[in-house]
Amino acid sequence: MNILTHNREEHQYTLHLENGNQAYINYVLEGKKMMLTYSYVPPEARGTGVGHELVEKTFEMLTNEGFEAEAICSYIRVVAQRHTKWSEIIG
Repeated sequence: MNILTHNREEHQYTLHLENGNQAYINYVLEGKKMMLTYSYVPPEARGTGVGHELVEKTFEMLTNEGFEAEAICSYIRVVAQRHTKWSEIIG
């Protein structure tokens, strides 16, 4: 099972993959609002749903932590817009 962690010092949500690799989202914090600037999935994990899992788990964690977010990264923005639950929460 892939596990998501939040590294506040690095401003990064990291999805630890079962094979030891990592996918991540970087952000810039402006008050209580996160600007989600960049997402990365290792080449061997692309097209497997890992990117979508990373974004969904990040959205869940950051909202549970009380943050608002704006998707700057185009991939993150697409995921937010395609799902009604997130399109109302993530700008």
